[in-house]
Amino acid sequence: MASTRFRFTALILLVSISGFTQGMLLPLIAVILEQNGVSSSINGLHATGLYIGVLLASPFMEKPLQRIGFKPMILLGGALVFVSMAFFPFWESLWFWFILRVTIGIGDHMLHFGTQTWITTTSPEERRGRNIALYGLFFGAGFAIGPLMTRLVDIHIALPFLLSAGFSVIVWSLMLFVRNQYPEDDGGYTSSSSSFSRFFQAGKLAWVAFLPPFGYGFLEATLHGNFPVYGMRIGHEVSMLSLIIPMFAVGSILSQLPLGILSDKIGRKNVLIGVILAGIVCFFLASIFEDSVAWLFALFTLSGIFVGSIFSLGISYMTDILPKSLLPAGNIMCGIAFSIGSIIGPYTGGVFIDLFPGASFFHIITTMLILILIPISLKKEAPLASTQ
Repeated sequence: MASTRFRFTALILLVSISGFTQGMLLPLIAVILEQNGVSSSINGLHATGLYIGVLLASPFMEKPLQRIGFKPMILLGGALVFVSMAFFPFWESLWFWFILRVTIGIGDHMLHFGTQTWITTTSPEERRGRNIALYGLFFGAGFAIGPLMTRLVDIHIALPFLLSAGFSVIVWSLMLFVRNQYPEDDGGYTSSSSSFSRFFQAGKLAWVAFLPPFGYGFLEATLHGNFPVYGMRIGHEVSMLSLIIPMFAVGSILSQLPLGILSDKIGRKNVLIGVILAGIVCFFLASIFEDSVAWLFALFTLSGIFVGSIFSLGISYMTDILPKSLLPAGNIMCGIAFSIGSIIGPYTGGVFIDLFPGASFFHIITTMLILILIPISLKKEAPLASTQ
């Protein structure tokens, strides 16, 4: 029992440092590139490197996990992240930084796929929402602290990158004391069928559960990759933006666990519909009061409280729908959906800022939330399959 608790603690601490790295990297590089005169559309396109790495790695994750188990997958992914972070200060080049972002995306996806699948496959059904909510809470906590590192670039450009790499090594070393485990095979199904056929089956059964991770990826990447640029253009200071942006993650921290527990009681779909509706209202109000720092602080916090948990709620929803044999494929599909949203978001946001300087950036987010709310609302409830 003690070893199980230590393993869970190590996994969620790893997730928190991953959130810290991502939360720092997006606004930090966006600010550096904006100050160097890079256009917002190129800046947004550059931010997709992390998620391109996720997409490149996704089709090749499942089979290695079956062969080597969770621990080696997580260790290798974590090593790719902290080594890549340490290389950023060596050469300030657009293409070199893009390659490092892709590498971090690959490592991050290995780390998240390993931790996420380990937690979803070992959590009892009555505590599934709670455990996955804790996973999301610690990721959100790291994500909230990450943007604060943007201010350290005024001391030295290398400082935030090297600090992130150092923190990653410390937490990564905890995994050395965890015993390896392997995902369930469920009677040979996972080893006898191809990865792509399992992706197809997972998509067919649980496609609606992949919409919240897509929406969260879109939100996270646009708020951290585009909003610093948009915020500077409408007159906000970088130091103030570095305080406003983390409030979304702070809001998600406040609600992550309560919403996870609530979803265990009243159902994931009901909670998802409620929080997405509330998120639409928050971002619509943000488009009206975007010139006010006080309003942005309040609305970023409120929107985080409501829609900052849709990634973990989507994973819980997916886990309810799919049989255990398809959970590794389902977790990969959640990562793919998150990455597609994260790639579409910054580039769409960057182009929108360039082409429509008079329109509010928040209109894009409001529209996206409406588009994912409709199919979730119309989807009929399916019987739970995760225990089959």
